Amino acid sequence: MQMAEKTTDQPPSQLSDVSGDLEEGGDLNERTLIRKLDWRLLPAIIVLYLLSFLDRSNVANAKVEGLAEDLNISDGQYLSGLTLFFLGYVLFEIPCNIILKRTTPRFWLPTLTVTWGIVATLLGVVQSKAGFYAGRFFLGSVESGLFPGAVFYLSMWYLRKERQFRIAMFFSAAALAGAFGGILAYGIAHMDGVGGYGGWRWIFILEGLLTVVVGVAAYWFICNYPDTAKFLNPKERAFIIKRLAADGDSSDNEGFSWANVKLCLSDPKCWLYCFGFHFMSLPLYTLSLFLPTIIANLGYSSAIAQLMTIPPYAVATILTVVVAYISERVGRRAPFLIASALTASIGYCILLSNTDPTAHPAVSYVGTFFAAAGIYPTTGLVLSWPAVNVGGQTKRAVANALQISIG
Repeated sequence: MQMAEKTTDQPPSQLSDVSGDLEEGGDLNERTLIRKLDWRLLPAIIVLYLLSFLDRSNVANAKVEGLAEDLNISDGQYLSGLTLFFLGYVLFEIPCNIILKRTTPRFWLPTLTVTWGIVATLLGVVQSKAGFYAGRFFLGSVESGLFPGAVFYLSMWYLRKERQFRIAMFFSAAALAGAFGGILAYGIAHMDGVGGYGGWRWIFILEGLLTVVVGVAAYWFICNYPDTAKFLNPKERAFIIKRLAADGDSSDNEGFSWANVKLCLSDPKCWLYCFGFHFMSLPLYTLSLFLPTIIANLGYSSAIAQLMTIPPYAVATILTVVVAYISERVGRRAPFLIASALTASIGYCILLSNTDPTAHPAVSYVGTFFAAAGIYPTTGLVLSWPAVNVGGQTKRAVANALQISIG
């Protein structure tokens, strides 16, 4: 698993040659150029992933607002609906990244966003358990391509030593979605009865329509790769391509090959990256899909429970970015992975040890802070592994997708 490994760098001679070329240009500054990339690339994909996580996890908010009662769904059937989302997610993850490699990010990522936005909206008008099941399955199918696609996309712009922090920034949108989800659900739930629809239906409808609108706009604000980026001038494009060539394969014109897919599937390290995320997915999704219910079961009303999900997610968002930044600066992952995982374990120990949560709700609520503060930073670091360490564009694209599928 290479847990004690330092984040990989190219031999200093190659990268220093590129930096020397930049200095000779006179009017370019590498740090300024990377900030320019950050401001142009990261907000776009962060917004898309925020909407993706919002549309998959808002079912937790909808359940608190009466989804299960209106559709006559038992707890077990609700869990089956959650599972069907991941069935679709697993089946289409790798095919989606293969399509991305054979098309372009500007076409594929917005297309996925618009499609899942439509499915998310339609979940607000389902009338039966079967409709709920079908909606969750197709939502997972069309959302499956965004995260691995965006991770691969970032690997085509940044040096390996720069990817971990950017991927963590991108993943922090998952925690941010939890905070926004609580705020939106609290407000939207007050529309209960409007148009004859329950408040939980409006959560799906309005958040789904927002995704469709942003997805359509994404056709204009998602870029492709450095060699065609219009927001860069020719000199900036040439420098980015040269620094990527000195660092790895991101600037290579690698065509799609099934042989490179096989290289990924036969590499034990790729499977170890997958199982690393698998074990983090268990606490990640149980927290995101059940936090409103956990808090409501402490004795709070559904409206208050929605609002109380915001602080734990806010702490998780901040720590995900801070931990990734420090980890990248010192060039180590393992110590930060271990510390964050232990923090999450403390949170679950607190939750489990409080045998009477309604009598001591504050204790369990503190436990949710520790759980969120540990889960999200750990997951962000685990997800950066294949993007940093796997060589070959197609192999890396498949590795990113396979990691999420196994998770």
